[in-house]
Amino acid sequence: MIKYETTYAKRQKEAQRIHKLNRKKTALVYCEKQFGLVDGKTASALARHSEIYSIVGIIDSSLAGKDAGEELGEEKSGIPIFTNLKDALSKLAEVPDCYIYGKAPLDTYISAEERLLILEAMKKGMDIINGLHQFFSEDLEFVHMAAQSNIQIKDIRKPPLLKNLHVFTGRISEVNIPVIAILGTDCACGKMTTAVELNKTLNNLGLKSILIATGQTSLMQGAKYGISTDALINQFVVGEIENAVLQAFTNEKPDIILVEGQSAVSHPAFMSSLGILKGSMPDGIILQHPPARTFRCDFPDLEMPSVESEIKLIEAISQSKVIAIALSHENLTHEQTLEIVVDYEENLRLPTTDVLSHGCRKLVKALGNHFPELNQIIKRMSLEVIPVLAASKTVPV
Repeated sequence: MIKYETTYAKRQKEAQRIHKLNRKKTALVYCEKQFGLVDGKTASALARHSEIYSIVGIIDSSLAGKDAGEELGEEKSGIPIFTNLKDALSKLAEVPDCYIYGKAPLDTYISAEERLLILEAMKKGMDIINGLHQFFSEDLEFVHMAAQSNIQIKDIRKPPLLKNLHVFTGRISEVNIPVIAILGTDCACGKMTTAVELNKTLNNLGLKSILIATGQTSLMQGAKYGISTDALINQFVVGEIENAVLQAFTNEKPDIILVEGQSAVSHPAFMSSLGILKGSMPDGIILQHPPARTFRCDFPDLEMPSVESEIKLIEAISQSKVIAIALSHENLTHEQTLEIVVDYEENLRLPTTDVLSHGCRKLVKALGNHFPELNQIIKRMSLEVIPVLAASKTVPV
């Protein structure tokens, strides 16, 4: 009897350990005064989707008491928005596993107030997840507090050791399935949202689709392959993108690979899109565009390029063709968005859609038309089953 109880107890303990390993970690996301805005794109993305974190709350005093999903113009998500850390911990049933810094500002360093909040989160036993270029794991005060509090610091943008980085090899030519890059005309215009939703839709249709992450947010969402390109030395950007695609192709044997875009090829401040184009050598491109945006995000003196000029630039410097356009409906009414869809399809002769309002049906059809091998799988299921998301009133990421 004693032996049976001991064995049963061991089995229970092992079952609890496995459950803990498999479950999503709970997380509180800090996004003070930026949730739903451009610089709060990380928090918005995590509220919409994450395969590794269960978001239990957002910190933004300007929206306290509201629901995160509703603030993004979507269905109620059950994710509350809190005034501050103290407010969140007083109302949540348990202390979350993680504290995520959910803003993506141009500023290099966090503020003194934000620093105190991170230290307080550590004291409460929360792991720190950081997507900034400022590495918390190299901050002596943070490292000391982490050791005292027995918690971990994870810097998402911290690049691999030099010995583990890759240069371009040309082996990308071995990839014999469609590789599609989701590029854009600006930063924070919906590239990642379109990539994530298209990836989910393709998998739901029976295709095996793998998404390659190229930024910190999609890595936080749980992308298995990829790297934050803007944290790399230029020499390794192209090679790391190539390596990520090769690893996904070899390990997963997918039907299609999607590559998340960054910024824009035409953007004078950033280089990531060029590395993504060169490293992945895509067979097709979906171009994301915010039609109502006059100036580039965070750069009020830089005018936005037109869709036409971006397409010409992309196709002039690569062998890839733009096969579809995805829109961000920020600052547009539903009627205005529909008018733009009609205009683009008539004048540019490219299927155009707003993924957050109308789903991925047109993008799936475009892929099937360009790649018959995909269409053979897609046609087995009706496109009518592809879900349409609720419209969002804020900037997608």
